[in-house]
Amino acid sequence: MVTSFVQDLRRGLRTLAKSPGFSAAAIVVLALGIGANTAIFSVVNGVLLQPLPYPDPGSLVRIWHTPPPSGFPGLRTFAVSPANFLDWERQSASFEGMAIMRLAGLNLEGSGQPESLRGAQVSAAFFPVVLRARPILGRTFTREESETGGGAVAVLGYDLWKTRFGGDPSLVGRDIRLDGRPYHVVGVMGPKVRLPDYAQLWIPYDWSPEQRAQRTNHNALVVARLKPGVDRRAAQTEMSVISDRLARQYPEEDAGWGALVVPLRQDLVADVRPVLLVLLGAVAFVLLIACANIANLVLARTLGRRKELALRSALGASRGRLVRQLLSETVLLALAGGALGLFLAHYGVDAILAFLADQLPRSAEVGLDARVLLFTFAVALATGILAGIVPAWRLTKGDVASTLKQGAGRGAGEGDPGSRTRGLLVVSEVALSLVLLVGAGLMIRSLWLLQKVDPGFDSTNVTTMHVELSKARYPDPARRQAFLTQLLERLRALPGVEAAGAVSDLPLTGYQNWPIAIEGRPAPPVAEQPNVATGIVDGDYFRALRIRLVGGRLFTPADNADSPGVILVSESMARRFWPNESALQKRLTTAFAPVPREVVGVVADLKLSGLDVREPVPAMYLPAAQQPMRGIDLAIRTQARGAGVAAAAVSAVHALDPDQPVTNLGSLGEIRSDSLAQKRFGMLLLTGFAALALLLAAVGIFSVLSYGVRRRRREIGIRIALGAKTSDVLRLVVVQGMRPAILGLAIGLAGSLALGRVLSGLIFGVRASDPATLATVALLLAGVAVIACLVPARRAASISPTTALRDE
Repeated sequence: MVTSFVQDLRRGLRTLAKSPGFSAAAIVVLALGIGANTAIFSVVNGVLLQPLPYPDPGSLVRIWHTPPPSGFPGLRTFAVSPANFLDWERQSASFEGMAIMRLAGLNLEGSGQPESLRGAQVSAAFFPVVLRARPILGRTFTREESETGGGAVAVLGYDLWKTRFGGDPSLVGRDIRLDGRPYHVVGVMGPKVRLPDYAQLWIPYDWSPEQRAQRTNHNALVVARLKPGVDRRAAQTEMSVISDRLARQYPEEDAGWGALVVPLRQDLVADVRPVLLVLLGAVAFVLLIACANIANLVLARTLGRRKELALRSALGASRGRLVRQLLSETVLLALAGGALGLFLAHYGVDAILAFLADQLPRSAEVGLDARVLLFTFAVALATGILAGIVPAWRLTKGDVASTLKQGAGRGAGEGDPGSRTRGLLVVSEVALSLVLLVGAGLMIRSLWLLQKVDPGFDSTNVTTMHVELSKARYPDPARRQAFLTQLLERLRALPGVEAAGAVSDLPLTGYQNWPIAIEGRPAPPVAEQPNVATGIVDGDYFRALRIRLVGGRLFTPADNADSPGVILVSESMARRFWPNESALQKRLTTAFAPVPREVVGVVADLKLSGLDVREPVPAMYLPAAQQPMRGIDLAIRTQARGAGVAAAAVSAVHALDPDQPVTNLGSLGEIRSDSLAQKRFGMLLLTGFAALALLLAAVGIFSVLSYGVRRRRREIGIRIALGAKTSDVLRLVVVQGMRPAILGLAIGLAGSLALGRVLSGLIFGVRASDPATLATVALLLAGVAVIACLVPARRAASISPTTALRDE
């Protein structure tokens, strides 16, 4: 058996070597299909399939609050309050350990250029119990360091240790300065520990007495490890019981709040999972089209070997042996295509990561590992079998005697062996191509409509940056506000600056939710108070972004800490809470800034979290002088594009505080563009795959018709000799080619409706069954099919009857 298999491979290599043009074309086609599949599978494997890099990763879960619908319409999950976490930790029995974590901006000072780091505060159980992650140097936090009000110790992430400190092992045991305060470095974690959200270093959670009692400030995340033998459903049941108990015990703060237990791996990739699965399905379609193409090429090529196969059969070769011989050739082609595809995939993965690494969770784990190599080999092997089995089976079932008697050109009309099979393969190529083209068309239209969405602000000529003030140097609100006031004065004085303002969160970057109570109405418990998006602003923020004032006035310098509380509301907030009256001069309070505030102005709605959010988010704005902020997003409008204000703005910051880092230096236009990066990425890849599918389908139609014309030279020559006109021959060939194409279009339109439903969560402003997209794509594919038919049709029309009959 092994000997015959080796013989088949040797014979297959010799056969392929005799047709280098055919072999090269087939390998390239297969490499494109296999390479695309390998590249996308590499991403899917690293992001969706690989287990988390911690021991027993299946027992890791994330626990969310589920907010009351009355206060948070449309929100399914929410951050956790510290007091509720402590109750969960004490009362639950399903978890081996539970940890709270919170992102925190930390300024690294005294070690060269000041740098703003992505830090995280975590409780003591985070590393040893929940993640079971051991440091590569030193140790992690002790419970005492976490429970005594925040020990001044730090654990560094591997990347920060390598890049900023040169991988110096002696750093453990020394101090670094964070936010103007010395922190003792006690350990360094390995390169795969990046939770939460690519944290660069960790410090103990700051358990102040006020935080331990805080139930309304939901600002933390919770991860936990299930006990052995406890499944997630049992843990969910227990957490629901605990939530009901807390709601009864603390009705003012916890009524209506529940808990949701989600596998950690699933939670980390929830946002990108749909688009990655769609892309994986798309490249699978491309591979199927490539298989159909190769099957057609192999079928056409093997038809010329029918007499050889019949002679071998007459000499005693079994049908199975003949099939195995033909399959060995296609498998060799596929393996060669797989090797080239693996080379292409390497660069494809690099391109994907360069384009989307910042928005792709677990991107550090994406690469061509052993699983990807095995996948590529399996795909190549399956592709070779799939591409060869149809022609092999079709061409080895004929009658031996009739084949040996048949002349080389006899029976080469429409009913020649394999013509129906080739037609069916063309049908499948066209149908699959249409499905991909419709998907790409929907994504293109969706992105085009998103780019036309009015975000409520003007992003042209607006430079942006972020400043995170140090807790040590700016410990009280007065100092923070003094820094911001001086900075805005300096920025407004820069040449070319039209307006400069500050906000706690720029549009399209997310927002905070604050509960409110309307004065003059029954005050519900805090747990049931409606929550609205909240921003803190200063300076000419609304002028810098050209946000429209609908009514009333904007903030003025007179709205300071000594004046009565004021607030601005968005149009949607005004409609929601004062639907039949003016919102101006109405008063409200918020749990996080309990001073009564009067509505002095109404501004236009903004797109706060994404351009694809259909309903506007009710929002309110507080003046920074009455609610100073530590994290500041700056917006500087210049009179002309490219005014070069960025460097001058950074210098203005450092003139006030040389140790103050400046991060996220860019423009509002870039923020708007980046908000569409994931959709643009999906659209570009899907469009590329659809274009490749269209090309392969056109090649398939062309190759089938070209082969048909060669096989029917005698028939066409006779038709021309009997008086057939050029138009008659053209029509004959084009109609023959368009029959399977039209059938494929019909099947593809039906399949595209199913794809549209899959894409419904990824598209915006267009229906999954959009008639314009379906019609445009169908006409495009039909036009390409006609063009693919015309070349062999013109070749057929130029056949000389005399030459054709003499050749026969």
